[in-house]
Amino acid sequence: MSVIATTKLSSRGQVVIPEEVRTRLGLQPGAQFVVVGEGDVVVLRLVSAPDLDDLDALLAEARSQARRAGLKRSDVAAAIQQVRDRR
Repeated sequence: MSVIATTKLSSRGQVVIPEEVRTRLGLQPGAQFVVVGEGDVVVLRLVSAPDLDDLDALLAEARSQARRAGLKRSDVAAAIQQVRDRR
């Protein structure tokens, strides 16, 4: 069930998420959000750390694709160095 509440924008651009919403969603101080605004709609989406199993699977897929493309560790190191040299 959704919780509906109202809030205000402060002069400093801050918005307070009402306590009943914070409690229901288990939000803690320091929680980070992605903010998307379009038209008259503002959406806050909680940013959470990826699950380590998901991260491992993503890394395995990236390594597999790099092998299929014929990339070597030295290619990656050279690309990183090129970017650093441009700074």
